Amino acid sequence: MAKKIKRIAKLEFMAMKAKPGAELASLGINMPQFTQQFNDATKERAGEVVPVIITAYDDKSFDFILKTAPTAFKIKQLLNIQKGAQKSGTEVVATISQSQIKEIAEYKLPDLNTDNIEAAMRIVEGTAKNMGVKIEGKEEVSK
Repeated sequence: MAKKIKRIAKLEFMAMKAKPGAELASLGINMPQFTQQFNDATKERAGEVVPVIITAYDDKSFDFILKTAPTAFKIKQLLNIQKGAQKSGTEVVATISQSQIKEIAEYKLPDLNTDNIEAAMRIVEGTAKNMGVKIEGKEEVSK
């Protein structure tokens, strides 16, 4: 007989730094067991934000799926910037090349709702633009 799902939660933790807390307590799972499994599974992703989907069952057991780091995090990491623009329409914090956009799009492809690299690149470009990052080779469209 299949286990009864109690709750599904989407959370983000730094790789190797998950610890018991309110987010996990609300799921009613074995927190030390989850944190150890999560931290072991994210060893090679040190310093990265790791989204995770946790399925909690009635018997306090759980399953989890690791996702790719958020696009904004990857852009900041690749361009070595601390944060995006406060006014993305007028302020530019960095410039990103098409090859860098393609690199991020290829990384994010498994978690995006497309399998087309050009569509994935447009998604990454949209995130970059919203962060105030200028896209090399693209003219800004005035409103």
